[in-house]
Amino acid sequence: MTERKPPGMPFESWVDRQIREAEERGEFDNLPGKGKPLPDLDRAYDDLWWVKQKLRSEGLSMPLPPTLALRKDAEESLAAAAEARSEGEVRLIVNDINDRIREAIRTGLSGPPLNLMPYDVERVVSDWRANR
Repeated sequence: MTERKPPGMPFESWVDRQIREAEERGEFDNLPGKGKPLPDLDRAYDDLWWVKQKLRSEGLSMPLPPTLALRKDAEESLAAAAEARSEGEVRLIVNDINDRIREAIRTGLSGPPLNLMPYDVERVVSDWRANR
């Protein structure tokens, strides 16, 4: 489309004319996805939808900042402790994540604030017993 908008013509009318003429020439006939519903139309609006879609289509993943990765690991550790087969296993899981949390607090990690403190091992064990 090399034609410029003529002076004095409203922009919307000029754009509408360009689209109509392109349709008449059949320039939109072989577009991928023609006649198919738009994907993800029923999802809630997300400002970064296009970034996430591009990452998915390229088969890429974005690594989390270290502080967020540790928070995720801490949540997964608590879930694993809740499913542990023995009290010893619960203590091992919680002590391991607590060591990582203490190290992160001591040395600092990049990313958003950690906002995480070591877990009370006895409380986690008590909760594990109560759920058995």
